[in-house]
Amino acid sequence: MSDTLARRSGLTRRQIIAWRNGIFVVFAMCGIGLASWMARTPAIKEALGISTAEMGVLIFGLAAGSIFGLMVSSHLIARFGARHVMVACMVAIPLGFAIAGVGITVGESFWVVVAGLAIFGFAMGLCDVAMNLSGAVNERVLGRTIMPVFHAFFSFGTMVGAGIGALAELAQVPLGIQTAVIGALTLAAGVWGALATQSENVLRESDGGAEDAAADTWRSRLAVWKDPRTLLIGLVVLGMAFAEGSASDWLALASVEGHGADKPTGAIVFGIFVTAMTVGRLTGPRLLDRYGRVPVLRASAALAGVGLLVFIFVPVLWIAILGVILWGLGSALGFPTGMSAAADDPRTAAARVSAVAMIGYCAFLVGPPAIGFLGQHFGLLHALLLVLILIVVAGLASGAARDHSKT
Repeated sequence: MSDTLARRSGLTRRQIIAWRNGIFVVFAMCGIGLASWMARTPAIKEALGISTAEMGVLIFGLAAGSIFGLMVSSHLIARFGARHVMVACMVAIPLGFAIAGVGITVGESFWVVVAGLAIFGFAMGLCDVAMNLSGAVNERVLGRTIMPVFHAFFSFGTMVGAGIGALAELAQVPLGIQTAVIGALTLAAGVWGALATQSENVLRESDGGAEDAAADTWRSRLAVWKDPRTLLIGLVVLGMAFAEGSASDWLALASVEGHGADKPTGAIVFGIFVTAMTVGRLTGPRLLDRYGRVPVLRASAALAGVGLLVFIFVPVLWIAILGVILWGLGSALGFPTGMSAAADDPRTAAARVSAVAMIGYCAFLVGPPAIGFLGQHFGLLHALLLVLILIVVAGLASGAARDHSKT
């Protein structure tokens, strides 16, 4: 831990560690909630009796809510603080789950499910910026690279969520019961984790933050969009978020419809993907400290691209699963490294993290309906070639993530 930064924060070591642990919990609960839902996409599609294209519209509801959450995130965080925003999100996520569960099990109403997913997505998008900002500040106070480990806990959560989804599918647990249980867990553990965090302004205030606070206006927060570095980092996050998000949205279903796997196996394949991502994120800090952001991001894009090509074009399931492992490893570091790069300057961290996350989340907004539409006409496997294009873009834009404070 950096003693200088720790003293500047005015916090004890115990408070800083509790803060870190609270962020671990928030990341993990977001992963559990998302993956437990996505692992059962085949069952959701069957329960609602909808087409692949309509499934894309359903997922679009989640993505649209996320984008709106991202749009207002920097302004809400400036007004209420990241800690309070995270607490509110940990309450809103179970609400969205409850509405979606009712839409499936009671009325079998497509649009009720869309509304529930929109609320869930709004809370996830808003929480994404708040927890990444809080994590970036905690990383600086700790004085060592830890952001990929925060995201590894999201991956841990997705592993648990995917396992819950697979077991629920095998046991034929109704989707309404599953959403109720996951919602209650999120409410209890997530709120506790958010309350354990600290204000993201501790370092600013220790430096005499009156000048920064005066500049913290709507106009100053929107000004980060004029910086080319913001846009290029956004492209890195966009491509790698598309690589990660397309697996969350479509991998289980693509394994079933494209490779002939049964539904439980489809959920397991998704679990393999998130396990590979978790391994990549746990080993990421050492790689980033040794080789730097840019080489690691370029290598990650190459690995993800190769894995995706194997999954799409190799018809043998076990070889396709090897491709899924490469895809997961390659997708692991793009999003967290982009968030760290966006938060390099503490004066603009909230606004830049919000902007970069918003660009990245366009993958979740445009991706589901685009892949759903292409999948309807060309098959899900070939539709995933769209993901490959954006992975290449991310690799080409990786130079913008260079840490200028170390040059």
